[in-house]
Amino acid sequence: MTDTLLHLCPRDEWDRARDAGALTPLSLSETGFVHLSTPAQVHLPANRLFAGRTDLLLLHVDPSALTDPVRYEPGVPEDPESMRFPHLYGLLPVGAVVAVTEYLPGADGRFARL
Repeated sequence: MTDTLLHLCPRDEWDRARDAGALTPLSLSETGFVHLSTPAQVHLPANRLFAGRTDLLLLHVDPSALTDPVRYEPGVPEDPESMRFPHLYGLLPVGAVVAVTEYLPGADGRFARL
């Protein structure tokens, strides 16, 4: 477990969430959860889903501020077999986000491990 969880999102998605009071990404309606990552694993989904994008933010989430359950579950088959990703089964409240930082790729378009 970790003290801080991360959620990747484009800047415009975060702007809408701040206005609404909670983040409701498409994954919530598709899978029933919000994808989160630990700092050690966030580069994996970033490279898989967002390679080369320069509009990404890392939302730093305080897990103790979440009211819905977080379950650590397997990612995709390409991820290391023992790796489990935190999934939030509910909305991500803006108040649970304790910091927001840019997450920029390197010159090759790939995101580095934090």
